[in-house]
Amino acid sequence: MSKKRDHGGGLDAAIAAYGGTRTDWLDLSTGINPVPYPMPQLPSDAWTALPDEAAFARLYALARGFWNVPDEAHIIGATGASAIIAALPRVIPQGEVCIPGPTYNEHGAAFAASGWRLGHDPSHALVAVHPNNPDGHIWKVSDFNTAYTVIDESFCDVMPAQSLVHLASRPGTIILKSFGKFWGLAGLRLGFAVGDPAIIAKLTDLLGPWQISGPALSIGAEALSDPAWADDTRTRLVADAGRLDQLMTQRGAKLIGGTSLFRLYKVKDAQLTQDQLAQHHVWSRTFPYAHDWLRLGLPAPNRWAQLEAAL
Repeated sequence: MSKKRDHGGGLDAAIAAYGGTRTDWLDLSTGINPVPYPMPQLPSDAWTALPDEAAFARLYALARGFWNVPDEAHIIGATGASAIIAALPRVIPQGEVCIPGPTYNEHGAAFAASGWRLGHDPSHALVAVHPNNPDGHIWKVSDFNTAYTVIDESFCDVMPAQSLVHLASRPGTIILKSFGKFWGLAGLRLGFAVGDPAIIAKLTDLLGPWQISGPALSIGAEALSDPAWADDTRTRLVADAGRLDQLMTQRGAKLIGGTSLFRLYKVKDAQLTQDQLAQHHVWSRTFPYAHDWLRLGLPAPNRWAQLEAAL
């Protein structure tokens, strides 16, 4: 049996250890927008019919416009960016891949499972999480000079001016986009790969037909055609991230980095702090490689009092 990798979430284990019910808990262990995109009215056949080509074409056209995808780049969607992360090592010529870390650990796991060598030489393949999870590091165009480049922009919708999607026109380059985090609908399972047509074609063959559900096609299209909601959301997230920073630094934490969806702090003892918060049914994220790192997402607007009381 494979070892379970470290992630945010895991609220069931927290409940088992500290009690309460799911509604009692404030889960700040993930970087998911706590104010999700409002659910639109779905056509009745979204649930009953196989998704048709027109629905895929509409979603992809809206995604191109929203992210300013270069004309030369192709696009494919899937059941979350994680499905694409798992598939990518199987459609890129195998060799050594450099995945600078610490970072999101599914990339390394996917390449290792496909027989790749994980190393420090980026000349063949490089994976860059941009902005990085958990520290929010921002990559630059000058950082990329490799045959195959995967740029994971799962958290970049909070800072669209920093997006490197224009690099999707480069041969051997793939940009990943996640729908669940910024739009707050992680359970919908929707993600995209944008880039080299040859790699996208192989991904298309590997993922097969109807790889996005009818409801996800409809909801994704509505959200991507609503830039006003996106702009308002970015403004709120920046304000809430600043509020969280003030709460934490007033209590002795030091801000290391993050994005406006999650903040990374240095504390004296992350496990102790996590335990103290959990006593008040607030769940946080710690890291096995850094005993003093604590990551917090943002509370929903009506849950700040619970966090303040826990602190």
